[in-house]
Amino acid sequence: MFQPLGFDQHSVITSLGTTIYYTANQLPWQDETSISTEKETLVFLHGFGGGSSAYEWSKVYPAFASEYRILAPDLIGWGRSEHPARNYQIDDYLTTIREFLVSTCTNSVTVIASSLTAAFTIRLAVAYPELFKSLILTTPAGLSDFGEDYSKSLFAQIVSVPVVDRLLYSTGIATSGGIRNFLEQRQFAQKNRVYEEIVEAYLESALQPNAEYAALSFVRGDLCFDLSLYIPQLTTPTAIIWGQKSQFTRPEIGRRFAQMNPQAIKFFQQLEDTGLTPQLELPAVTIGLIRRFLTLLN
Repeated sequence: MFQPLGFDQHSVITSLGTTIYYTANQLPWQDETSISTEKETLVFLHGFGGGSSAYEWSKVYPAFASEYRILAPDLIGWGRSEHPARNYQIDDYLTTIREFLVSTCTNSVTVIASSLTAAFTIRLAVAYPELFKSLILTTPAGLSDFGEDYSKSLFAQIVSVPVVDRLLYSTGIATSGGIRNFLEQRQFAQKNRVYEEIVEAYLESALQPNAEYAALSFVRGDLCFDLSLYIPQLTTPTAIIWGQKSQFTRPEIGRRFAQMNPQAIKFFQQLEDTGLTPQLELPAVTIGLIRRFLTLLN
């Protein structure tokens, strides 16, 4: 699924099924010399939304492949990983992300994660700090932060209606036009930054068998929570990147998070004229910031 040059597909088994992940095992990243060299691991975790997958980070993680061991999974229910037919809950992702890290990493690692998955990563770092060396997060939000309740929103209520939810997914989400419209109107700050490959990659993921289960669990609000309840407990060194024009979560929320725990959240960087996923919208800038924060945090 739109794998970068030199990256192979691998898999591990979790309690909810097979998780597919991508790592660099070929030229130009691996040769006889580099294979024998032990590299520090960077794990890239994508966010949620119709058609989400590891593709979200595919314009960023190859920039680190010559220096680091890269792991970029499709989370359970997304991309090419297994799609159990179930109503997904928060614990499903806390469990399977932890299982993935334990199965693939022998030492504490730096995790680079996006949006709601970044919020899950904070919860995991609170519960299992030994797994994490540092966190670099883009727009981490539980989507029900500081007492807000996304599940009470009109859209979440509509999507909670049986039959209507599947109809909305098949006609409004899992189509080329639906994905392009969402990317241009809601996810990106500038619609001219959305090009055809991005739409095709999201659509391929959205059309996987049973892909609607994870997506509908997300848009219903089943996976949302108040991240502000966990921020004070975080001890892992963390940097946050926040798109200034993110429509779902305002930069003010990120600043409040940073102010709640400056001992752990050491850097908060707002990106102007950028939406929810700067890693897709401005990958070169995102690469530069990640490289800077890797040095400062570690």
